Amino acid sequence: MKRVALVTGASRGIGRQTALVLAREGWDVAFTARTVEEGTGTVPARHGEGGVSVEGSLATTAALVEGAGGRALPVAMDLLDLGSVRAAAATVLDTWGRVDLLVNNAIVHVQGGHERVLAQDLVVAEQMMRGNYLAQLALVQVVLPGMVERGSGTIVQMASGSATTDPPAPPDEGGWGLAYAASKAAVGRLAGAVNAEYLGTGIRAFNVDPGFVVTEAMRARGGADHIERQGFDLAPDDAAGRVIAWLARDPAADSFLGRVIWSPKLAAELAG
Repeated sequence: MKRVALVTGASRGIGRQTALVLAREGWDVAFTARTVEEGTGTVPARHGEGGVSVEGSLATTAALVEGAGGRALPVAMDLLDLGSVRAAAATVLDTWGRVDLLVNNAIVHVQGGHERVLAQDLVVAEQMMRGNYLAQLALVQVVLPGMVERGSGTIVQMASGSATTDPPAPPDEGGWGLAYAASKAAVGRLAGAVNAEYLGTGIRAFNVDPGFVVTEAMRARGGADHIERQGFDLAPDDAAGRVIAWLARDPAADSFLGRVIWSPKLAAELAG
């Protein structure tokens, strides 16, 4: 039986590239996003109201995954709707019977999620925490019991330097907002909690930092030029996917438990 991966937020960017890496390595790949068809995707504008069009969709990723040799199971999911989150995981289990690898990559984009401290709407801050932490916990709660029953499974949280690093500038000058950073800090504690309780049952959980990747959503919203001018080394968009595939297959990955894995460096080392 083929291994089954569930990758969230895979209509574009790091999530899509992770799904493609896994498909090329022989996984069946289920993946989620809000955007079902190409041409309908939007992300909140960085400034002002309304949405900005962005490329990417479940349909496009499905075609690419199948082209890479994997079975594709696209599932619509909204991080801000916990019913939708649980239903998405249940759909994968009902359709394919298992999840061997969960990649919690998706993040929520909310208007006003990167405001300055005094301008931050607390309702928006709560939405960020719900979408970037509670939704991931809900997915773990659905798929973890089956992993425990089978005695194996890998869970990956997509980490962010914003959780542990002070922003280099205010949010609208190349930095990031407190609400976003706080939500990523919260989800960063999930892997350690899973390992403390379930490592002895064959479950392993990791925090993977993809590095600074300029995604389609970032370019659409604006601000990517600020990040690039700050001098950050930009990472390949598939580096995290290559690292995740290795973590899921190689027992040597145990040496990375309890650490935040900087995927650009490890991906380069794995490539030889």
